[in-house]
Amino acid sequence: MQRRKFLKKSSLTTAGLLSAPVLASCKTETAKAPVLSETEAIKPIVICTWNFQNASAKAWEVLSNSGSSLDAVEAGVMVEEADTSNQTVGVGGRPDREGRVTLDACIMDKDANCGAVLCMENIAHPISVARKVMEETPHVMLAGLGAELFAYEQGFEKTNLLTEQSKKEWEEWKKTSKYETIINIENHDTIGMLAIDENGDIAGACTTSGMGYKMAGRVGDSPIIGAGLFVDNEVGGATATGVGEEVVRTVGSFLIVELMRQGKSPQEACEEGVKRIMKKNEGRKDFQIGFIAVNKKGETGGYCVHPGFTYREYSEKGHENKQVESFYQG
Repeated sequence: MQRRKFLKKSSLTTAGLLSAPVLASCKTETAKAPVLSETEAIKPIVICTWNFQNASAKAWEVLSNSGSSLDAVEAGVMVEEADTSNQTVGVGGRPDREGRVTLDACIMDKDANCGAVLCMENIAHPISVARKVMEETPHVMLAGLGAELFAYEQGFEKTNLLTEQSKKEWEEWKKTSKYETIINIENHDTIGMLAIDENGDIAGACTTSGMGYKMAGRVGDSPIIGAGLFVDNEVGGATATGVGEEVVRTVGSFLIVELMRQGKSPQEACEEGVKRIMKKNEGRKDFQIGFIAVNKKGETGGYCVHPGFTYREYSEKGHENKQVESFYQG
């Protein structure tokens, strides 16, 4: 079965995806992807949003055993999907206002194949269902009950995602039903992961239970290819965390990859991505956004709105939690 591609590499499609302001700064007709010299060997590396050391270690285990970047990112984020102490991803995630845990995820490979599930209930590993969507269907996205039924068809088991801890907190929240985004706590709601394998191929994954106590049916940027995650094997990849609505409005991860194609470093591209968001939200300080990126050379970068965001990096140089600079200082 032929897989769908999210992007065709043509200026026509790029123009259709980008708004005029984005086109103004991403001049793809003169853009050049990072070029490796013949003597430069691409070495495996994995990065992920936040200090998810167990997830990045699992992904590195796959890479260090000559596994593919696609297998690495899937295995890595699955660690957090299964961790019930992490109330922002997978089993134990905070529910919506109605008390239902709904999960979102997407995955993208070196060939621009991609798959996603949105607002899916009762399945512990949405990232694996997203991969099945990519590999076993002609579609890119499945949502809600359709995604859940597809998961059962593929052999996934029904799982109660609402733990006692998350249920108690939701019942306490209902006493006031006050919804607000809390910087670096409730917004610590996503694991996005990018990897390069020993063949130099890039893949990415992103998975979340979304904002705690969100409106029923709400979907943020995490399962949206181009917003919460984007990979171009000629250039690099990017992923996001935080208030997804703001990332969607700027097609944030796609923008960052295109900026890297234009010649910016991952760090410069992430900074521009956040600044683009803040230009549209001048004076606002009530939300967090964090971007991370890696280019074809294995160079990485990250940037955020408020201090506190970090990302994990694992390579032959070691395993490090990296603090990133922020738009607002303190």
